[in-house]
Amino acid sequence: MIGTILSAFRVHDIRKKLLFTAGILALYRLGTHIPAPGINNSAVNAIQKDLGGNSILGLLNLFSGGGLGRIAIFALGIMPYITASIILQLLQVVVPSLEKLQKEGEVGQARITQYTRYLTVGLAFAQSIGYVFLFRSFEQSAGVTLITNFTLAKVFLIVISLTAGTILLMWMGELVTQHGIGNGISLLIFASIVARIPHGLQSWWTNPDQVFRVMMPFIALGVVAAIVFVQEGQRRIPVQYAKRVIGRRMTQGGQTYLPLRVNMAGVIPVIFAASIMAIPPTIGQLVGQNKNNFATSIANFFNPQSWHYVLGESIFIIVFTYFYTAVTFNPVDQAENLKKYGGFIPGVRPGRPTAEFLDRILARLTFPGALFLAAVAALPTILIDQTSANFFFGGTAILIVIGVALDTMKQLEAQLMMRNYEGFLK
Repeated sequence: MIGTILSAFRVHDIRKKLLFTAGILALYRLGTHIPAPGINNSAVNAIQKDLGGNSILGLLNLFSGGGLGRIAIFALGIMPYITASIILQLLQVVVPSLEKLQKEGEVGQARITQYTRYLTVGLAFAQSIGYVFLFRSFEQSAGVTLITNFTLAKVFLIVISLTAGTILLMWMGELVTQHGIGNGISLLIFASIVARIPHGLQSWWTNPDQVFRVMMPFIALGVVAAIVFVQEGQRRIPVQYAKRVIGRRMTQGGQTYLPLRVNMAGVIPVIFAASIMAIPPTIGQLVGQNKNNFATSIANFFNPQSWHYVLGESIFIIVFTYFYTAVTFNPVDQAENLKKYGGFIPGVRPGRPTAEFLDRILARLTFPGALFLAAVAALPTILIDQTSANFFFGGTAILIVIGVALDTMKQLEAQLMMRNYEGFLK
């Protein structure tokens, strides 16, 4: 593996991509430590206790790499963009015009991406306003002055700064996707979670439960191994190609396979589910600061440590796994492509029977993969409830970190294989 990384750095193009990606992530981490204008830095630490005691804000603070707790310019993180992406993808199913754009190829996808950006700006602006007044309530409870000269102009300046921070992150993520290695948006979330690892290690080491301290590394290794095993699991469908005449030449037929992964959606369903489930408690927390009992009840009902939240997140993970799999893999298109190039699955007639066969196999594969993702996401919360142990990272964070790492490794593998270097995978 070390030799492969050294080989990657010897190739100018790959080295440039890796350094570009690292530079963008470094700028992102720097932005999470730059406070928004008008914030009293000395008073930020006073609200950390209120923030840490709030489960949903603690989860959002994790996804922002600690930027929310510092009220930095990147306090919102990339979550508004992810929420906007979810909304647009769901609307493509029910809105005919968006569905038509989706089928127009690259031009239509560019238009949908533009709509996603516009919606991201609106969501970030609304969320910034809510956070300003939420931290204002924390300021009053802590007895400190967090926002100096709380005026309409100062509130507008902070809101614009936080919104601009999200837009800048969206642009940085797209730059990584285009000019770097890996999916830029996923890598930003990955960097946010990984940046909190030192806090997690400190929490584990200072835990008074000796049994927990001894068993935790083994539990973590077992979970990581299980996630990698399932994420890399696939069923290989044999495909036979007949001999064909192309021009004046006879092409030799052969046998290959069509790989169907157990979890073809990757880590996207987990990110989507976490984003959706964060909406009700966040709104409840923002509205509930005015002593709204109903809003407070909603926030408590969807507390990330409650069974309602775990159940809802598990259901969304399963639903989004099927949904995103259907978006990324179309059995009808695959069957048509096989038929066009003279390929067929032994024992299955080309055309519609092949599409039905692939759809049936994919449905059977996706179900255990979706259940596994939901189980891993729910496992830490269940263990906390049963053992009162302090798991700093939830199952959602673990799935995101491992999933993004595997996807990035595969992209680097592809870059190396294009240049005849031996990669990570044998």
